[in-house]
Amino acid sequence: MARKMFTLLGVAVAVLALAVTYIPYVLAGPPLICAPFDIGDAKSLPWGGGRDWNSPKADYPVANLVKDTLALLSPDAPVIVRMETIRRAVIYSEKDPQVASELLSRVMARALDAGAAGKPDALAWFDAGYVVETFKQARWMFQKQGGRTVAEGISGYDWAVKGLNTVGNNPAMEFAAALILTDGRQKTKEFQEHLHKATAGAPEGSLLGKNIASHFGHLGMKTPPAAKTAKTN
Repeated sequence: MARKMFTLLGVAVAVLALAVTYIPYVLAGPPLICAPFDIGDAKSLPWGGGRDWNSPKADYPVANLVKDTLALLSPDAPVIVRMETIRRAVIYSEKDPQVASELLSRVMARALDAGAAGKPDALAWFDAGYVVETFKQARWMFQKQGGRTVAEGISGYDWAVKGLNTVGNNPAMEFAAALILTDGRQKTKEFQEHLHKATAGAPEGSLLGKNIASHFGHLGMKTPPAAKTAKTN
């Protein structure tokens, strides 16, 4: 009897330890949706005040969402700004399934069109993959559609990594790829590699460094002062 109790106690401790390991992720929710990105003074979709992750403007015309989002995802927009813009766009699109479908198809079409023209666009591939994974992490928001989103069955991670491989060294895209893999794939080698490259390449005091610390601080991640000249967009 004592041995059985000892075994049960051991299992309970192990389960508790596992829960504690992932508490920051569980409490915050899926990071592509529930953890806003610090974009400083950069322009993005209109948003409410405060620190609440779900603060869309009540008077924002969702009919303009796709047009506004594509305009903000311009070639000169930093990756962190793209991530926050896509986060907001997916939250807004929950109000209208047709808008959600158009948002996904239009963002993905940009990558496919560029590839078909023989001019692969790294940012377009990244945007397409990131919007897919953001929709997938937001599936619980789409209860009116049975808990499914327009992105089911698509590997956005592969699209985002295609963009990363096209552009080469890009710590901000590495950060995004690591966040994508927090959706149940934190223990993979790919997750560790993406997070290491993001951290090693984030300039000290940069927005990227601040976002890495805010999203992965529970893992002890911090920006190393040695990487002050790395490309982050």
